[in-house]
Amino acid sequence: MNELDSEIMIGQLANRGLTRTYSEDDADLLIYNTCSIRDLAERKVMGKLGQLGRGKKKNSIIGITGCMAMAKKESLFRKFPHLDFVVGTNNITDLNSVLDEVLYTDKQILKTDTKYEENLDYMIAKRDDNLKAYVSIIRGCDKFCTYCVVPYTRGQEVSRHPDSIVEECKKLVDDGYKEITLLGQNVNSYGKDKPEWNCLFHDLLYKLDQIKGLYRVRFMTSHPIDITEDLMYAIRDLPSLCDLIHFPIQAGSSRILRKMHRIYTKEQYLEKVAKIKEIIPNASLGTDIIVGFPTETEEEFLETYNVFKDIRYSVAFIYTYSPRKGTPAMRWKDNVPQEVKDDRLHRLMELYNQIGSEQRQEMLGSTVEVLVDRFNRDNEHLRGRTSCWKKVIFKGSENLIGTLQKIKIHSFSHQTLIGEIIK
Repeated sequence: MNELDSEIMIGQLANRGLTRTYSEDDADLLIYNTCSIRDLAERKVMGKLGQLGRGKKKNSIIGITGCMAMAKKESLFRKFPHLDFVVGTNNITDLNSVLDEVLYTDKQILKTDTKYEENLDYMIAKRDDNLKAYVSIIRGCDKFCTYCVVPYTRGQEVSRHPDSIVEECKKLVDDGYKEITLLGQNVNSYGKDKPEWNCLFHDLLYKLDQIKGLYRVRFMTSHPIDITEDLMYAIRDLPSLCDLIHFPIQAGSSRILRKMHRIYTKEQYLEKVAKIKEIIPNASLGTDIIVGFPTETEEEFLETYNVFKDIRYSVAFIYTYSPRKGTPAMRWKDNVPQEVKDDRLHRLMELYNQIGSEQRQEMLGSTVEVLVDRFNRDNEHLRGRTSCWKKVIFKGSENLIGTLQKIKIHSFSHQTLIGEIIK
């Protein structure tokens, strides 16, 4: 979502007549589009802002956008007096007017509305990738997991009209894009806030599948409580839908899940996994997991470990718990020592790597369909992804970029599959 917001801001600034530079030393305007999910990300931004205040770039226009702007607001000006503007996640469309105020009033400008109005011009986005694009379908989250700042920095769920989404996707395909990833803090909730549209998430997918020339549709992220059998059947039946389903469990203990306010038990989650595998036998599952949540015991961690071992996730984002100011979990003592968190992270990562290696071994000799997106870093091989997000490299000519190719897998190196084109 932050990458897409950055692309929209870049498009607005380009239309204003500004030129993008990749060198900080050449920049007259520096914008830090921030995330507040992890404490480390915020600390990096704080360190950078402090450095800019002491260095030669303190005379440039400097702005903070994104979730950190929503979380800290005016306090950023008090800590960094050289900061010129703070623009929240719901005020991207105000970027140009904010710059005008900075330039003509010489004041620090704060724009952090708590409510999102669906009025973004997504067509203006300036994308670096010319084959794969992010498309926003819903913003905000109503789930209020106890560890998460997103409901406070992104606000309540607001769906985007399906006609606008279809129009953007058609335009992207006309411009040569082959793969689209639908974005939302919880895509499964799409349309529930607008019952008059009579268009839920699976209905939207059927509309997008009708777009000629759209090879692949992905989506992230999903909340398990909202996935429906209608959505599972759409993934099974629609040719453009990729068969990787991001289905975050977060923890394998029902007690920890209740403490996280995830609204489901381990047993309910596993029932939905069983239903997915029944309806879509070839589906791959992805997950997010937090280890070391307050009061998590070794036995509860092992529940998470064993769920991971049984499901054999293909893609996993695994983190140690990070307290976030303003969340309910901050009220609880962070009583799992850091060395215990790190040990649990290490053990789970080892399992993930072992499963990944076994899955790649199982794919030897198989044929996969790959969307070719570029040359690999060695400039000798082309590279691309399978529908279930496996990276594949193979030898071929430049004219294959942007096409779907059948590749027979003969080996792998680390996490990359290696194969050859089937003529």
